[in-house]
Amino acid sequence: MAGTLFTVGLGPGDPELMTLKAARIVGSAPVIAFFAKRGRNGHARSIVEGRTRADAEELRLEYPFTTEVALEDPRYAADIGTFYEACAAQVAARLDAGQDVALLCEGDPFFYGSSMYLFDRLHGAYRSEVVPGVSGMSGCWTQARTPITHGDDVLTVLPGTLDEDTLAARLSGCDAAVIMKVGRNLPKIHAALTRAGLAQRAIYVERGTMPGERILKLADWDGAAAPYFSIVLVPGRQRAR
Repeated sequence: MAGTLFTVGLGPGDPELMTLKAARIVGSAPVIAFFAKRGRNGHARSIVEGRTRADAEELRLEYPFTTEVALEDPRYAADIGTFYEACAAQVAARLDAGQDVALLCEGDPFFYGSSMYLFDRLHGAYRSEVVPGVSGMSGCWTQARTPITHGDDVLTVLPGTLDEDTLAARLSGCDAAVIMKVGRNLPKIHAALTRAGLAQRAIYVERGTMPGERILKLADWDGAAAPYFSIVLVPGRQRAR
């Protein structure tokens, strides 16, 4: 019989924020699959360090590029689609051999997670189970000691890859917001928040729940480059209760 695909959310970075179910599956799976940037260990793989079977096969799925090709470049959609097809074929080969595969994902698998693209390609043909994880934004607002929504606040979640005009328009009049995919987009995000009148309320978090964590008011940001694992929070209006 074919194996089972386990798509496993690992939480925001602190290994202790993995669920018991995620830890059990990671510790028993004969194949551990994970995405990684070229020349990097892979953040998801780092989270499970010391928690996998000694004889587990590690299936490294290395991105063809990360920021080298812009999202709007036609090559991006074509090349990343080809990459996910190849990754799905590698995972399918292990499943066809009767091996269970734990596909690792930072945060929650269905919230901006790369693993969802393999799930889309495989779950119709194989037994599959998805293990939810603590989202990165949840880990960050908790570390920042910042309640994000209050009363009937509406939370808006935006990718920082949007253009400045779109970001400013979506942010204008919002109650609370989380901006993901910050990285090199931080100057644009700062400008959009300023236009929306929210820059003074915004909080910048990098590497939330991880070593090297840094939390500060966005107004105090010194212009330094933001790492991949960074996020901007805009807490809600905090009406009296």
